[in-house]
Amino acid sequence: MNVLIVDDEPLARERLSRLVGDLEGYRVLEPAASNGEEALTLIDSLKPDVVLLDIRMPGLDGLQVAARLCEREAPPAVIFCTAHDEFALEAFQVSAVGYLVKPVRSESLAEALKKAERPNRVQLAALTRPAAVSGSGPRSHISARTRKGIELIPLDQVIFFIADHKYVTLRHEHGEVLLDEPLKALEDEFGDRFVRIHRNALVARERIERLQRTPLGHFQLYLKGMNGEALTVSRRHVAGVRKLMNNL
Repeated sequence: MNVLIVDDEPLARERLSRLVGDLEGYRVLEPAASNGEEALTLIDSLKPDVVLLDIRMPGLDGLQVAARLCEREAPPAVIFCTAHDEFALEAFQVSAVGYLVKPVRSESLAEALKKAERPNRVQLAALTRPAAVSGSGPRSHISARTRKGIELIPLDQVIFFIADHKYVTLRHEHGEVLLDEPLKALEDEFGDRFVRIHRNALVARERIERLQRTPLGHFQLYLKGMNGEALTVSRRHVAGVRKLMNNL
């Protein structure tokens, strides 16, 4: 895959070029771009598969460049590489497939490039824009800030959301991440795919396996992908869960 690097700092361009060059299957395009205007010109002429894009640059910044690319029929995949982590939401609103915080680690870069390899421009069209922002329905992915940078979890891999004080834990097929989003907002956005079983828990409807009453009279819900673990269903939600299961 051909990779174009866009950064106004020469040392940052050199480092990214070296990191990409160490990975098998990727070629750094020359010349690199040092600002947004150059980036758009080089994207037109070089036709990169992936753009490693800085955010804060003179003239057109990275977010503006990505927004213009969104208007194209077949844009390159965009991975932001920035020293600032406060632009994550804006980045995914302009359809980035990755968000790496400098200094970029080789492992994180390799993982982001792997995601960019997937030939699904659907991911570029509606990646993780909240419904309230995009007006185009629920997100197809959930974004979470982790030690790897920004992780994207496909919604169909999510098993449950559980609220705990300030954060919400998202359990998915490959582990857990913390979200800084209210449970109620998640319920409002994804109510057709998730059901509330407790004041602090939403579970994926399609993963419901069985409801079981314990000897002490409590109700536990078993979900596909949970390896025998169960979640507690509060008494006020038991009837709703039973009704849902009868209709599955």
